[in-house]
Amino acid sequence: MRIRSLPPLLAAILPLGGCAGLTHAPGAAAGFVAHQLCGGVFVSGQDADAYYREAIAPTASAIAPLVRRRVNRADLSVTANVMGVTRQAVYRGSQGCLVLHGPAPSPAAPPLRPAEPPLLSPIAGADVVEPADPALKAALDQAFAETAAPPHRFTKAVVIVHDGRIIAERYAPGYGVTTPILGWSMTKSVTSALIGVLVREGRLNLYGPAPVAAWSSPSDPRHAVSVDNLLRMTSGLDIGQSLTADLSSAFDPTTRMVFDEPDMAAFADRAPLAFPPGSRWTYTNGNTILLSRIIRDAAGGDAMGFARRELFDKLGTTGVVWETDQPGTPIGASHLWAPARDWARFGLLYLNDGVIGGQRILPEGWADYSARLTPGSETYGYGAGFWTNRGDGDGPHRRVAGGMPADSYMARGAQGQYLVIIPSARLVVLRMGMAYTDRDDVGAVERLVAEAVAAVRTEELR
Repeated sequence: MRIRSLPPLLAAILPLGGCAGLTHAPGAAAGFVAHQLCGGVFVSGQDADAYYREAIAPTASAIAPLVRRRVNRADLSVTANVMGVTRQAVYRGSQGCLVLHGPAPSPAAPPLRPAEPPLLSPIAGADVVEPADPALKAALDQAFAETAAPPHRFTKAVVIVHDGRIIAERYAPGYGVTTPILGWSMTKSVTSALIGVLVREGRLNLYGPAPVAAWSSPSDPRHAVSVDNLLRMTSGLDIGQSLTADLSSAFDPTTRMVFDEPDMAAFADRAPLAFPPGSRWTYTNGNTILLSRIIRDAAGGDAMGFARRELFDKLGTTGVVWETDQPGTPIGASHLWAPARDWARFGLLYLNDGVIGGQRILPEGWADYSARLTPGSETYGYGAGFWTNRGDGDGPHRRVAGGMPADSYMARGAQGQYLVIIPSARLVVLRMGMAYTDRDDVGAVERLVAEAVAAVRTEELR
């Protein structure tokens, strides 16, 4: 099965039955098309037809005749219609795209220039870093090699960082050093880091009841859900799953939440418990959406300002765009766009145990906590906002056998987004694209990581 951050569009519009599915599925599908195409065109700067063909159409091939789409460059919007249901997404500059539910919210003020220089030293110059090592060049060639026929890999960016400097990178045509790329569920790892900042500041208790107003009564069984449960996907909330999808899964509530609900966190916090908190692992975007609102509440409503001050500006990121829902809560499960180098900078924060430029950003030991295997996730290998190769389980063992070191862990998103952190080799390896090959092209990424580790170790022996 494929690890995904969101069910395919096909599963969203072919419900097996039920009035709720029939009512919301076409809206979720239209919202998906409008939102994703808006981001591809106006955030990432891609050709509309090419982006639709590579990033959207492969999930909707069976229902392509039902989809109508229009890009309006005059008002910076995209409209999509599925089975007579129309949704419109509008581009809002530094806030990215938003699927409208009623009047568009007032635009936020543009981000201020950082008051202080970044803590992280530059990781490269302005030009793309060509590898000096022939082995790394061959590794990049292999990473960008395309399949002759579908399913395709559509690799868009690879960045390899060793000891804080890029030693190799490459981009597909239309992409470059400054091009924002959607991280899908790699966004969950960024949300986890911001939770870590709040824990370090003493503003959030990791193991106490999660500060969700709807669950505040001790008599509410959800009152027992902790922030740790939300990070580790063990909340027990009955809100679907975002891990795998096929026709048997049909319509999943998380698809509706992300693409056809104006207030995603309000949708998530209404979910009842399916299991006692901590008793079962179920990967679902709803957990992370709730964490996003916790961050927003702690930041006095300005989650993006908090994220920039406490994380992005300190890392020296230059092109982060984090999209929100209608009330302004970041879509912390899936919708952060950033240039490949900015994603790599984020990886360095974890490689250095949350310390950048001598300043501690994350609590001591937070990186180890994030990479610690969550009981119940052994088939896949999940930590706290990161996927992990540590501990026993089929998932970690399979990836280690494929070439990833046993101490490595990663931010991972649908369609083949991988930010692999390898402490034992002082490496960060990033691959981004739109992969539809087996398990989102993880085999090719395992090989890329193995080749990068071998190259740096060979160089160290010279």
